[in-house]
This record gives sequence, C-alpha cells and structure tokens, in this order.
Amino acid sequence: MSENCFHCGQPIEKERIEFDEKLFCCNGCQSVYEILNLHNLGNFYEFNKSSGIRPNSDDQTQFDYLDAEDVFNKIVDFHEGGTTLVTFKIPVIHCSSCIWLLESLNTINPKIKYSQVNFTRKTVQIAYKSEELKLSELARFLTSFGYKPVINLETADKKKETLDKSLLVKLAIAGFAFGNSMFLSFPEYIGGNDVWMESYKHLFRIMLLILATPVVFYSAQDYYKSAWYGLKNKIINIDVPIVIGIIMLYGRSIYEIATDYGPGYFDTLCGLLFFMLLGKTFQKRTYNTLSYDRDYKSFYPIAVTKIDFNGKQENILLSDLKVGDRIMVRNQEIIPVDSILIKGEANIDNSFITGEAALVSKKAGDKIFAGGKQSGPILELEVIKNVDQSYLTQLWNKEAFKKTETGLDTITNKISKYFTIVILSITAISAIYWSQENFEKMFQVVAAILIIACPCALALSAPFTFGHVMRILGRNKFYVKDTLTIEKLAKIDSLVFDKTGTITESKKSNINYHGDTISEFDLRNIKSLLKNSNHPLSKSLYEFIEIEDDYFPVENFVEISGKGYSANVRGKIYKIGSASFTGQQSGNLETAVFIQAGNDYLGKYTFKNEYRKDLKQLFYSLKSYEISILSGDNSSEEQQLKTMIPNVKEMRFNQSPEDKLEFIQQLQNQHHKVAMLGDGLNDAGALKQSNVGIAIADDTNAFTPSSDVIMDGGKIPEFDKYLKFSKDAISIVKLTFAISLFYNVIGVSFAVMGKVSPLFAAIIMPISSISVVAFTTLSTWYRSTKYFKLLRK
Repeated sequence: MSENCFHCGQPIEKERIEFDEKLFCCNGCQSVYEILNLHNLGNFYEFNKSSGIRPNSDDQTQFDYLDAEDVFNKIVDFHEGGTTLVTFKIPVIHCSSCIWLLESLNTINPKIKYSQVNFTRKTVQIAYKSEELKLSELARFLTSFGYKPVINLETADKKKETLDKSLLVKLAIAGFAFGNSMFLSFPEYIGGNDVWMESYKHLFRIMLLILATPVVFYSAQDYYKSAWYGLKNKIINIDVPIVIGIIMLYGRSIYEIATDYGPGYFDTLCGLLFFMLLGKTFQKRTYNTLSYDRDYKSFYPIAVTKIDFNGKQENILLSDLKVGDRIMVRNQEIIPVDSILIKGEANIDNSFITGEAALVSKKAGDKIFAGGKQSGPILELEVIKNVDQSYLTQLWNKEAFKKTETGLDTITNKISKYFTIVILSITAISAIYWSQENFEKMFQVVAAILIIACPCALALSAPFTFGHVMRILGRNKFYVKDTLTIEKLAKIDSLVFDKTGTITESKKSNINYHGDTISEFDLRNIKSLLKNSNHPLSKSLYEFIEIEDDYFPVENFVEISGKGYSANVRGKIYKIGSASFTGQQSGNLETAVFIQAGNDYLGKYTFKNEYRKDLKQLFYSLKSYEISILSGDNSSEEQQLKTMIPNVKEMRFNQSPEDKLEFIQQLQNQHHKVAMLGDGLNDAGALKQSNVGIAIADDTNAFTPSSDVIMDGGKIPEFDKYLKFSKDAISIVKLTFAISLFYNVIGVSFAVMGKVSPLFAAIIMPISSISVVAFTTLSTWYRSTKYFKLLRK
C-alpha cells in the first residue's frame, strides 16, 4: 500500500522521511511543516487533510531579475514610503488551507505586512517592507512553501479590470421592477368595487409604467441589439420575435392605461424579462480561473539577462531587447527569441513546440528557435529577430487565430426563423379577417396572438439546458468555453488526436532493460551518475531504477552533447548514452540508453510511451467517428497504435505545427466537422483551426494553448461520454422546443378565434416559460446520471 506525505498528500516515491511521528516525501515538505509549527500555524492541516503543496526545488536564481528597476516597476502595484504592494499569480491555490496559509504570511515573516487571496483569479496581493525584503526574496519565500508565482508577460500586463457587470445590473433592475409591479398589480387582479382602489388606480398604473420603462429600454437592450444584428446579416434569430413581443406588450399596456381600458401587462413584461435575463446570466456563468484564449505572453519571460561587450550583465525587459543584443540563458530557461548560439553547450528541448521529447544539441553558430528550453550549462546567444517576429509568435499569426464566431448559426436561431415567419403570417391573416368582422376586436386578437406567441420559452430552454450541461461537464473536469461549443460538439464527425501527452501519459514512460544482469554495485554507481544529467531520458531512468539512493562522488565527468556522458564512480569508468557513443548497434527508430562499465557492455534501457488506460475501449466506443492520429514523434509505435485503434483512418508522424494545422484544413475542406485533441503549443494552430479545439491538461493550472475546451488528461478514456452527453443536450433542447411550440399552437388557435383576451395570454405565457425551465432542469440532471457519478460541490 502506497504511503502519502503528511504535508502535500502526494505519494512518497524518492525519499521517505520520518519526523515528529509523521511521514514526508522530501526535505522541503518537512521544512514547511517545521516552519508552520514553529509559528503556531499547525491549524493549516485541519482545514483540509493533506492539503499542502509540495515545495518547488528548482533553481531559484531565476527570480533575481525581479530586482531590476524596470522589471520591478512593471510588476508591482504600489511602491512608496517603504511599503510595496505586489500581486502574484499562483495557479496552485486550490483549497481553504491554501488561502489560510497565504493570508497568514505576516505571521511567518515579519517583513510582510499583510496578504490577501483572490481565490477565483488564483492571485495573492502582498504588502511588504521593501527596505527589508527584496521582491526576488519574496518570490523565493513563496516558492519555498510550494506556491511558486507565475511571472510572465501576461501576468505583468497591468490591464484594468474589464469585468462586465452590466448584465447583473440589468437583472437587478428587472427583478426590482418585477417584484414591485406584482405588488402594485395585485389589487387589480382581485377586483372588487373598493372606492379607495378606484380613486388611486390611475396612480398605481402610472407607477407600473415608471417601473417597466427602464426594464424595456435598458434591461432589454441586448435583445434589440441582437435582433438588429441578425437582421443585418439577413437572419431572423430568436430575439426578433422576442423584441416584437416586448414592443407589443409595452405598447398595448400604454394604450390600456391611456384609455382607461385596463391596467396593462407591465408586471408580466417585467417578469418575462427578469426570467430571460436570469437564464442569460446562468448561461454566462463559466470558469474564470481557466484561460481558453492564450498567446505567447502566457509563457514568455518578462525579463532577460543582457550581456554587453565587456561581459557586464544587466536584467532588462524582454520588450527592450533588440536585434544584435547578446543574452544569457540558464539551465531550464526558455529561449525568448530566435537567436544564434555564441558560446556554451546547447541541449535544446523543443517539446513545447514540436511535441518531440528528445534533446537537440547545438554548436556555436547554430540557429536556435524561440520556445526551446535549455538543458545544461549557461548559454550566450545573439538575438537575430525581435520577439514579435520570432518563430514561436508566428504560430499566432496564422489565419486560424483570426477567426471569429458570429453566434448566429445555432439551433435556437434556426428554429426561430421559421417560427417568426409563421407567427407573423398568422397575425397578418387574423388582422385582415377581424378588421372586416370587428375592427375593435382586431386589436385585441392581434395583441393576444403576439403576446401568447412570444417565444420566451424558446429563448429560455437553450440557455438553461446548456447552462446545466456546462456545470455538469465542469464538475467532471471537462471545462467548456461557452454554450455554442456544446452545439458544435454534438455536430462533430471527425476526431483528430495528438499522440504525445494526449493519448500517452505526459509524465510516464514504459522502460525495459535488455542485457546482462547488472550487479548492485554497478547499479548504485549508475544511479549516482544519472543524477548528474539533465537529459529527460536520464531523469526518467533515474526514477525507474529502484534501488537505495546513495550518492557516490562522480569524478572526471565528461558529456558530449547529443551523444552521452562518462565518468569515474568508485574507481570504475562508466559510459551512458547513445549506441554510437558506447560502440553498439541500435534498432531502427528505437529510443534507448546504452550502458557500458569499463570495457564491458552491460545492456540497454528502451523507452516507449506509456499510453493512457482503457484507450482500446474508448476508440471502440468512438467507432462512428473518423479517427486520425498526428504526432511530432517518429513512427516507431505505428503498429502498436494500429492494434490499439483498429478503426483509425489515418496516422501521420514527424508532423510540424503547420502540418497539423493543414491536416485539419484538409478535413474541413472535405466537409468534416473536426474536433482536435492536443496538449502543447505545437498543437495551438490545429486546435484553433478545428471546429472544436480540446486542450488536454494533466494540470489545469498549467499552460494550455488557445482552445474551446480544457479537459483533464485523466478523463481521456471517458471522452465518448462527453460527446454523447452533448448530443443528449441538443435532444433535450429540441424536446423543450416541442413543448413550447405545443403551448403556442394551442394558445394561438384560441387567440385567432378571438376567445383569448390579452390579459389571459399574459398569464399563460410565464406559466409556459416556468414549466419549460423546470422540465429542462430535471431532464438534464436525469440524463447526466447515465454518464457521470453525481458530484457535490
């Protein structure tokens, strides 16, 4: 049975530390536990069991640039009188204990005055004594607790909040008017010959008019704009008949109070608009903590280290970097611009761009593209392109990123087009007929038809249904950007999967050893040597070798970029690396690490991707879709994929970001509706080009490319359920439309015959709307139980 760390709750893998009768996974977690108890903050663990975050052990010199004046001024919110206020983005904030600890920082560090967390935005604002504490030291202090701040061009861009609260204001006005108008209308409904009521009824009716007017002209203005936008695009959308209904109710009500015919329908009008705005508010409720629209600012550093010709180092803003400047890039730092390597041993990890995990070695004079990550010693580079001209930012200049959705091609608008034409035709025919039979009654009939046929139930059904669907999908870690995406998901007929990191585990490899049995003496030495390398395969192999982690001194360490390394450990020389480096033969398209001890070849470790569980069952469930696989890797696992996905239509390997985007375009040109599933920046163009882009994230707080959906990687085997539930949502909307149309057919039939008064029509209309909302709420919940376990929040 696996043991978990008392502080962070994660499985204990590398180290097992016993302290204070508790188990910890590393020295960092133990240190945080000690610090919390030293400052009487042990209650941290009472909020949520195993609620801590594992401290980050990366090199923290990366925060030194924060003390540069230009960088400091760009990041901080306020700096005066020895007090500085700064807001950090901390994606790993996830529970009440995180909030409690981050708001107790002043208890641990007296140089901090106060701190305040915004859980929704995953930020913490900290006021500290800048004369006693540097900004870089504050960032390191947070990192030591596991709350490493994310600092990049995006987070440093101090844009003013543009949160649109107008919808809430419109809803509040409509709600206020609805409640008060019902109160003022009550005496009219109960009737009677009360003298006092008869004397003041005109006052009450004027007050009703005053209450309803801002609702009609302010709260409902989005419906007017939408109707006009649809008509300009030669589309009769759902808001056209709604606007006609609003105008008819408002106009008829003014006519009635002006002629003393009756009290009008102001209360009904306010109630309908209140419920429709409530539905729109519910529809817009989404996950603000997730970012669906991303650009290069999301991962570019805010500052770089510039080197002048005398070797002097200076931290400058990335935006101040010019062609010809020389910069320093340290281990595990991202190359911010296209550059030429001047000095140093470059081992570039381009997986962020290409999806290929292998390191690419570079020598002096070679070109290095922006977006690669250096693994190894410090590099000196010469800038050859500005930030906005580099290869990485060109991915966002593709036509795919300039597309915009009009929102007009929806199931609601398609039905409402015919609905509006039919209702207006019936109204016109009725008006002609009754003008000849009874001219006075014609106005009553026309008003009753337009009031009872107002498609409010139609307008409510889709927002409430899709709003519930979005909430249920979100609880099951499938975060949809908007309701239009649900409709598009239901229309998909072709699925394109990226391989690496999407259908494979992002942090696991299937490692096998081939060769003679390695003695424990050699195995311990090899593990000590592996610890000295930054190569991804060496790191994976270090984790794979299960033996006591004793570190022995490594002497005469020599590394040849892209080939391997050798060293002397406890009097024995070892070589670890490629086949050519150890003088062996490698299989075709094989990813392997070869081991040699002295003059003896011991064996090799082969690496294969670890595929996610239950994929074969998933692809069987998706047999009605056309399946394609794209990968930046080589074709070494093609046969394995064909066995796993027998219904695959096409597989392409060694694909660049442009290749993936063009493949999506080819499918769309063949009139396919395409959903693309990918995980990295190399998939950004294809995700944006596709009809539905689904970004796979094993950590939803980490970087994800621009997309329509953010999906938890562990939910890939259940992907078919999300597609089926989206189709069910469309069926529910169609069924609610049928119920709404049934109401309209019955009501309009009686209205045309002159047997329904406008007052009765105004009463019937909200009842139909409420029944439709109740039906869609219950049916959506019931249908979700077929696919997902009920989760409580």
